[in-house]
Amino acid sequence: MEFESILLPGIDAKRPLVIAGPCSAETEEQVMTTAKQLAATGVKIFRAGVWKPRTKPGGFEGIGSSALKWMKEAEKETGMYMSTEVATEKHVYEALKYGIDLLWIGARTAANPFAVQEIADTLKGVDIPVLIKNPVNPDLELWIGALERLYNAGIKKLGVIHRGFSTTDKTVYRNLPQWHIPIELKRRFPTLPILCDPSHIGGSRDLIFKLSQQAMDLNYTGLIVETHCSPDDAWSDKAQQITPAALKDILDRIVIRDTVQTTEDLSVLREQIDELDNELLQLLAKRMRVSREIGQYKLEHDMPILQTQRYDQILTDRAYQGERMEMSGDFVKKILEAIHSESVRQQMLIMEREKKGNKSAE
Repeated sequence: MEFESILLPGIDAKRPLVIAGPCSAETEEQVMTTAKQLAATGVKIFRAGVWKPRTKPGGFEGIGSSALKWMKEAEKETGMYMSTEVATEKHVYEALKYGIDLLWIGARTAANPFAVQEIADTLKGVDIPVLIKNPVNPDLELWIGALERLYNAGIKKLGVIHRGFSTTDKTVYRNLPQWHIPIELKRRFPTLPILCDPSHIGGSRDLIFKLSQQAMDLNYTGLIVETHCSPDDAWSDKAQQITPAALKDILDRIVIRDTVQTTEDLSVLREQIDELDNELLQLLAKRMRVSREIGQYKLEHDMPILQTQRYDQILTDRAYQGERMEMSGDFVKKILEAIHSESVRQQMLIMEREKKGNKSAE
């Protein structure tokens, strides 16, 4: 696939390309105030959610089409381009009717090939930039499939938004970055524009600068940042929104490297190491939770903690597996011994708590 530029007239190619605005269009005043403040900082593209897909019913699900009128008024006042998320055929028709300049497809929609195909069919013959967020789960082929559906419909001004991947584990991030996935996407499609959504990855305004800098170090095209004139009063996702003034401060602090970054650059490789270390720790935490469950089972069935035969089997099998993965068998054994030692400690804590509980009962 060969992609055309997503840059709208009057916007230069200087990185980062910035799209900013509130998570949701809430009131006409909120939209206009935020747009004017952003325009004053030099931002050219305004974003706002009009239809908000929520996990559960009952929450704020967006104003709907009437909010598009507010956005067009803001465009007249500021000269900014307008962008919003679409998830259905109706959304596309409404956005086009009001002259929205750029569309994006959200993570939940990107995970549904039927929905993406419906949007692609609706956009046939329309010359408009479309950005596709990564699917909720870390599925690169599904992400590429969404791109292909739009491309086959004749949409060539395509880009993607990296907004992180959902996880049930407690982490510093709302959505895990898993940088290696967009890196692989860029390797396959070098001309594909990639924007980072630090708001959704971090889930906290305190992480936006760090994530934005990481994205720039990875040679991303730009950023899409949730920006609100009064973030603490936002009707949705208030913790991850920042003021236009805070956005300007972040953009002023971001360092754009003089040399073109590639996956071979040391800084990028270190970012990958950091991300992989984070994933390793999460996997170890999962393993320890399972070990505690095993310890509870052993307690309830009067089984000893140490199962020597099982331990020997694990060491032998994993060492062999590690050697097939081009690692030293001794190295793998040392790691497993340390993991096993911590697993035993966790199970012993369960036993000790049970003993203390019994003594208390006496």
